[in-house]
Amino acid sequence: MIFNLRASGNGRVRFAREGYPFMLGTVFFAALAWAAVPVSGPWTIVAASLLTLLAAFVFYFFRDPERELPPGEGAVISPGDGKIIDIREVEEPSFIKGACRRITIFLSVFNVHVQRAPVSGEVVHREYRPGEYAVAWHPKASEKNERSSLGLLVHGNRVLVRQIAGLIARRIVTYPEQGEHVERGERIGIIRFGSRVDLFIPLDWSLHCAVGDKVAGGSTVLARIDNPEEAP
Repeated sequence: MIFNLRASGNGRVRFAREGYPFMLGTVFFAALAWAAVPVSGPWTIVAASLLTLLAAFVFYFFRDPERELPPGEGAVISPGDGKIIDIREVEEPSFIKGACRRITIFLSVFNVHVQRAPVSGEVVHREYRPGEYAVAWHPKASEKNERSSLGLLVHGNRVLVRQIAGLIARRIVTYPEQGEHVERGERIGIIRFGSRVDLFIPLDWSLHCAVGDKVAGGSTVLARIDNPEEAP
């Protein structure tokens, strides 16, 4: 669904479909509050104004801008918007089944919360696990928090994207089903209201990011596959 609201002068603002109930609900209650102002008195203006601000924030939160893929073969792009808070070598037992590099991206409530495929490949692993709702930047959040994992097979290499709920996130949505093919930059899911995304990649892929970098899902290059014939 495309709304005729200008994004940056020549684009349109797109919203994630999961946000429609929240967007319509906040607009409805804000409209009711404004309609009640003539009857209930001036104090209602405060409530109506707060509800209007809430509606504006909800629209802002569920924005889903179009992104331009970076040029060049072998680019592994960021699966989400936010800030890289950790990069380390880890053992991932559920899908990678061995050593790999984990790139952790923290999403604040002000970031776009739609996730995208970092590479093109076949979905060969899809797993949801309920869990806790600890702060998303905690090192153990990847193992203990509610999470959804999507494993992609890329020319024999395994890549894992893990959506992790945070302190106030209570809903993870993952779009692709096992057996489907996804293209690099394609939307693969959304996490509502503050969260984290972990990307697990092979150790021999060259890293093009660092802790502290701010990244944009679908456009920022995080790594590259040095072997051209293995490019996604």
